[in-house]
Amino acid sequence: MITITFPDNSKREYEKGVTPKAVAKAIAPGLAKKSVAAKIDGVLTELDRPIETDASLELVVKGTDAAFEVLNHSTAHLLAHAVKRLYPDARFGVGPAIDEGFYYDIKTDEAIRDEDLSRIEEMMRKIAKEDLPIKREVVTKEEAVSRFSADPYKQELLQEIEDDEITLYSQNGFTDLCRGGHVERTSLIRHFKLLSVAGAYWRGDSEREMLTRIYGTSWFTEEKLDEYLALREERRERDHRKLGKELKIFLLSDEAGQGLPIWLPNGFTVRRVLEEYVQRLERRYGYKHLSPPILGTRQLYETSGHFKHYKDDMFPLIEDEDESYVLRPMACPHHAIVYKSELRSYRDLPLRYAEIVTQYRYEKSGALSGLERVRAMTLTDAHIFARKDQIKHEVLSAYGLIRKAINDLGLTIEYVELALRDADKGKFHESDELWDEAEKVMKELLDEERIEYTEMKGEAAFYGPKIDIQVRTALGHIITMSTVQLDFLLPERFDLTYIGEDGKRHRPVLIHRGLISTWERLMSILLEQFKGAFPTWLAPTQAAIIPVSVEKHLDHANKLQGLFLDADYRTEVDDREEKLGKKIRDAQQKKIPFQLVIGDNEVEENTVTYRRYGEKEQHTVGFDEFMELFAKEIAQKK
Repeated sequence: MITITFPDNSKREYEKGVTPKAVAKAIAPGLAKKSVAAKIDGVLTELDRPIETDASLELVVKGTDAAFEVLNHSTAHLLAHAVKRLYPDARFGVGPAIDEGFYYDIKTDEAIRDEDLSRIEEMMRKIAKEDLPIKREVVTKEEAVSRFSADPYKQELLQEIEDDEITLYSQNGFTDLCRGGHVERTSLIRHFKLLSVAGAYWRGDSEREMLTRIYGTSWFTEEKLDEYLALREERRERDHRKLGKELKIFLLSDEAGQGLPIWLPNGFTVRRVLEEYVQRLERRYGYKHLSPPILGTRQLYETSGHFKHYKDDMFPLIEDEDESYVLRPMACPHHAIVYKSELRSYRDLPLRYAEIVTQYRYEKSGALSGLERVRAMTLTDAHIFARKDQIKHEVLSAYGLIRKAINDLGLTIEYVELALRDADKGKFHESDELWDEAEKVMKELLDEERIEYTEMKGEAAFYGPKIDIQVRTALGHIITMSTVQLDFLLPERFDLTYIGEDGKRHRPVLIHRGLISTWERLMSILLEQFKGAFPTWLAPTQAAIIPVSVEKHLDHANKLQGLFLDADYRTEVDDREEKLGKKIRDAQQKKIPFQLVIGDNEVEENTVTYRRYGEKEQHTVGFDEFMELFAKEIAQKK
């Protein structure tokens, strides 16, 4: 007899050699039907694998992440099997399950293109209907090498495996090198879709051979597959790269430089509006704005400690005679220099500096992605120099400022993280005393204000703990939108002081505050959030003025345009000799919030007939009434 321990720590005795499937049937008949695999001592495996010794057992049931992984891993093998039947010369790399499906890297003499996916899918369905058992086999490494003698990629993988026992999985004519686990039979793989074909370097090495990577997804029900495909289509429609191109927001050009976006007029307009909004908000919260140069000396960043910790992420040094410069990777050292330029009194604190700064990070080319991951990023960065007795007020004030900005942008805080250091002290500055004090202060102020948070050990900045505000995007991604960081170290490194009420020198505390991510990341989020249809206060063009007849109504349209410009609104007159319907459709395609139609009645009665983006209904009101409505909508940031 053997003893099996279950996730709830209960134990039962079974005959040696019992399978997880038999255990499931013994517990409850319905459980066996729901189970697709098992974890024996934490290792994912099949339901029919015998258990020979005392072990822990967890049944993997449909609806769990583990079950999804098993199904998609099995579907990757089904894909490879189908490709082998259609392309007998195929050699196979790796085919793992991934977050939303699976992929397989394959080499064939005949190129596989997107238009071939339907044929491969058809073969996959044929194999699935053959109801082939998926069998696990354990062989020696020598035998495995012999079995895969015709596949150089499997040979390479085998050479890296130290164990002499190798697991293989077979399904009538197709065998793959794999650890498992899998569903029991191919007939259990029913609801899948091949999604795309891409190129992928073998082992991710650009010096190695290019393979064909086929992506797919697999689900337990047709309904779930349909839901996922609908979500993919929604993502495609919200993709900031697609919208950015259609709405002429930004341009990425290898000729200009990878990861260095160019803001086009429409994108620059939105960015300028955001910058003006942020600076007005910061002024209300007592911030003063700076504008340091884009370069700093190596010595500056050695003093701050950034060069030691981040030099691999910086652009290469710029050497000039006896000095070395770097493109600014962050703003705080310059702000510390400004603080130090004058003698400070306790009455001067808190001193809040803010800057719209472009920072440069040398991201790997493979990590670059639209506006989400770039090499030149612009943000509103702020640093607060405060006395210790002011920490709580300043951190909470910064948190309140962040909450208002996020709310005005139509986003929602998902949760808050408190990033702390961990046992790996090599990543952080050395002073235990400063760390203990900083972490204690941050926990106390969050607890006192009843702000719920999750502790994240090891995620702190090298100089101190931080509060990270997480936001869920329209596409369901969780991103760090804002941050408040407590820093006792940089004031020490730069020897920053102030004269206290006692006439002695004291050390200020530095609080780093990031408000709403970078303009690049924020633009990608907003494009996806609004599907390119920016709210009126942010829209590049807030209203399109459309004369019914260019000959008869253009002068009046231009007059209205002047009034809008005088009020600092962003409008454009469509003076093309086109039909009215086409002009309205074009304005809708550009996602302009308002279309104002100007005809005979509007000229004679000083009215406007307007239609909102996405609506068919028209409204006719007096011009002054419309301007009041327009101003209110912009002010309220609807």
